[in-house]
Amino acid sequence: MPTPGQREALARAFGCARVVFNDGLRVRQEAHLAGMPYISDTDLQKLVITAARRTAERAWLAEVSSVVLVQALRDLHVAYRNFFSSVTGVRKGPAVAPPCFRSKRDARQSIRFTADGFTLRPDGKLYVAKVGELEVRWSRPLPSPPTSVTVTVDAAGHYWASFVVDTEPEPLPEQEAETGIDFGLAHFAVLSDGRTVDTPRFLRQAERKLKRLQRALSRCEKGSTNRSKARKRLARQHARVADRRRDWHHKESTRIIRENQAVFVEDLAVSGTGRTRPGKSTYDAGRSQFVRMLEYKAAKHGRTFGRTGRSDPTAQVCSVCGAKDGPELSPVRHWTCTACDTVHDRDVNAARNILAAGRADRLNASWSAGRTGRCSGAAR
Repeated sequence: MPTPGQREALARAFGCARVVFNDGLRVRQEAHLAGMPYISDTDLQKLVITAARRTAERAWLAEVSSVVLVQALRDLHVAYRNFFSSVTGVRKGPAVAPPCFRSKRDARQSIRFTADGFTLRPDGKLYVAKVGELEVRWSRPLPSPPTSVTVTVDAAGHYWASFVVDTEPEPLPEQEAETGIDFGLAHFAVLSDGRTVDTPRFLRQAERKLKRLQRALSRCEKGSTNRSKARKRLARQHARVADRRRDWHHKESTRIIRENQAVFVEDLAVSGTGRTRPGKSTYDAGRSQFVRMLEYKAAKHGRTFGRTGRSDPTAQVCSVCGAKDGPELSPVRHWTCTACDTVHDRDVNAARNILAAGRADRLNASWSAGRTGRCSGAAR
């Protein structure tokens, strides 16, 4: 909760970090177009920070902590490393685009301080170099001394401090139960034991108010003070929706991790589903965030977590006899297996197949299966 003077100092630091990042990116792009070799990290830092602060055009860079500027260049170095690793095939997953320029109109601005740039006071205040002592509303005590802190401002004008600390595992008592989870649209999730988790639909509930705030924003003149106020009102409402969704995800994921020794989910293709007709409902549910919470909480509390292949026909295979005769159309919610005459609920059957595939992969793979790897469909 910075004071007005501290807000100005933080805004100055956000701007200087953004300028240094853009200057470094521009220098490397010009060197590449001129056919020059790749500029090393040390030479780039001397050029856009050390030498730039001595010029009249960039003399105001000395008004902020040098730690902020160095960390901004480090972000640029990491962005280039990720791009080169993706191009050469070392980095797996989706292709990583080359670094792009940062804009002062971005909804979020952030700066990072290492141990030399901040101090925690005994009275709970956070001292930041060339900003001052910030009043902090702590959400929880820090488990260990922090190594770095990132100060972020969002579109609603809220300031956040995120610390990097070392933590120890917190194993929970072992449980007998294991579960497989199938995600859908009618229900947020269906567990292999038949329990269902309804979708809260946080965005749908707030849609009426969001539309009203959006219309009020569009009627304001661009560049006016009233437009700035309307933009913040709309951003605060979006932040409330995101906070409610995140809070619900934390509670549900913690409950599932506490009740089950092993959790297996289906690998999701959210980016593809988001381009279809139910795309708004898909993003409103936030399943990718929920799965990430399950994964890191399982590692933290000594549980097993695994993913099954997204191409496995879990909803079409009978979980009793293994025959594949289920309907391919998702509107068909119940079907009868022609081999064993078992009546299946489509989602519950898929959750049971996910659990069976996860168990088979965990028992037949190495010790790290389910913790660091991926589950794949197993023959029955």
